Parts: sequence; structure tokens; C-alpha cells
Amino acid sequence: MAPCGGWDLRKIRYGLIGTGMMGYEHINNLKLMPEAEIAGMTDPEPNSILLAQAFLGDGLRESVKVYPDRQAMLADPSIDAVLISSPNFTHAAILRDVLKTDKHVLCEKPLATTLDDVRDIRARARGHKGVFWVGMEYRYMPPAARFIADVHAGRIGRLQMLAIREHRFPFLKKVGDWNRFSENTGGTMVEKCCHFFDLMRLIIRARPVRVFCSGAMDVNHLDEHYGGRVPDIIDNSYTIVEFDNGVRAMLDLCMFAEGSKNQEEIAAVGDTGKLEVFIPDGNLVFSPRSPRGPVSEHVAVDETALKAGTHHGASYYQHQAFLRAVTGKGPVDVTAEDGYEAVLMGMAAEISAREKRSVAMAELAG
Repeated sequence: MAPCGGWDLRKIRYGLIGTGMMGYEHINNLKLMPEAEIAGMTDPEPNSILLAQAFLGDGLRESVKVYPDRQAMLADPSIDAVLISSPNFTHAAILRDVLKTDKHVLCEKPLATTLDDVRDIRARARGHKGVFWVGMEYRYMPPAARFIADVHAGRIGRLQMLAIREHRFPFLKKVGDWNRFSENTGGTMVEKCCHFFDLMRLIIRARPVRVFCSGAMDVNHLDEHYGGRVPDIIDNSYTIVEFDNGVRAMLDLCMFAEGSKNQEEIAAVGDTGKLEVFIPDGNLVFSPRSPRGPVSEHVAVDETALKAGTHHGASYYQHQAFLRAVTGKGPVDVTAEDGYEAVLMGMAAEISAREKRSVAMAELAG
């Protein structure tokens, strides 16, 4: 899949709601796609608009309309698809407006930050005529995608254990420091880790039944104060999830390990072998239950896609898949239901860490 490829069709006109850090990444990737056109954007923060216009560059900047608010954008019939990359706590309100239209939508994770909101958006999305897609980039990192395909193809036999490790840098500074407080993000286990809970469900292909999380804020942000308030976001945790098919999964998160060689590591163990993937190295290691030892191979990523974002090429490949769905050439890979389940797992982990107990998913499912 090369970023230079495309289809002979009318360009899909995108409107961006939220032009902060993730908005810039979407701009860089959409600019690579001849089948997509960035037609408009809106953000209440003027500096974010200015930075987004800088990313658009000369020649494109002048053609992209800046709307005063999302309502004005959504009222424009020339906008085909809406891309939401605003702060987490705004997603539900924005989606309620978008879902009154027939426009296609790609909403960045998490779907929402409260239980009432995520239930409401899930219900509303069921009747939406356009494509409804939740942004889960980690599915689309080429080494991770290959890993998932190999597990599903039975390379390790019957899957029994799944372990995901992300050892990375602390949360970055955002506009208004909104990501320093769980009330805005949903908590680290929702904000950051819904990616990994989504991967668990995708790989295991079963329903989570119980979550236990041990986590706290032990290192990062301890000396930060905002209006007399101290951040309350988990910076390290271990989470165990039990699934209804008997498979167990574990997430090992550390956000003060920026010196790690690999930021993400995933290991799946079946009854006939073990498979591991390392990102950004891009190496896939298969270890059968036999004396012949492990087999290693490298999964390459197109350099153009790799340089267009910070998710190991995943944003580009996700946009390709989204465009296929919008044009009727492919399925909707990440549905509102997927977004809902990932948020519920994150909420269960937040409750578990806070109350120091295991949480049955039935407590949240309603």
C-alpha cells in the first residue's frame, strides 16, 4: 500500500473539527491522498487554526474554509465527511450534532468520557446513515496488523494469553492543559488505553467479563498545579482482563519510560507457539514449541506514511480504510460498538485502580 496510489473518483471533502496536535497529523496524511480534499476546519482556539494553516502550506491554505463553529460546518452540504480530533470531553456534544446529519464521521478515541454519554452516542450511531468510524490507529500500524493477521490465521494455534506493553513518554502539553485531569480525559485508562483494550477485543475475538487494574500517578506531574489543583491521571499500571472464551490479557503501561528501545510490545501465546511484535523496530518474532528456535522477520512501513505522523504509519493506513468505507469499497472496521466497548473497559480499569477491586463488565454494561 503506497501513499501515491488512489482511485478515479470525486474527491471526498473533509471538514476538521479540532485542529490541535492530532489535527495536524490528520492534515499531513490527508494531503497524501488524491481522493481526499481538506475543505474546511473549525476550532475555538485561534492559535490552533493558525498552526493548522501552516501545516496546510501555501496553495492549500487559501482554499480551506475556516468556519466560525461546528454548526456552520455541519450546515454546509458540500462537506462530505467530518473528522473530530478535539479534546475528549467535547466528543459527545459534537457527535450529537454530527449525528443529526448524514455526514460520514471519523471521531478520534475515546468515543466519550462518561458512562451516560458513551451509551447515548452508541445508541444514536445505530441509526446514522453515513459511515461512523472511531479512530483506533494502533490497529493499523503495519507490524501490529501483520501480528493480528498471523494470530487469526492460527500461527500459534489456539490463543490463550495476550500481553501488551507500552513504555513511553509522559502526556504532552495540550491547549489549556485539559489532559491533566481525569474529568476531561475519562482517565488515563480511557484516554490512552482504550487503544489497547480495542486491540485485545480485536485479537481475542471475545467479550471481556472482568477487569482488574493496579495503577497510580507516582512520578509524572506531581509538581504541577493548575488553579490550585494537582493532576490526577494514572502514569503507570498493570491491567488484567478475563474474556468469556477463557483467554486472559494483560496491559503493562508506564508513562515515564521514554528511554525504551521499543514503545509498544505485544506477545500472544497459543498452545503451539508464541508470537511477538516490537514497535518501532518493526520486528515480528515467532517461537514455536519445538527445538528449532525462534524465527524473526521485519515488517516494513512505507517511508512517506511513516513520516506523516507519530503512529508508525497507522494514521495513513486508517485513512485509506476509512475512505474505502466512505466510497463503498470496504467495510467499517471500527464501529461505534467497538468504541463503546473500549471505553467501558477503560472505565472498568479506572474504577478497579481507584477502588482496589476487580470489576465485572456487567456492572457497566447496563
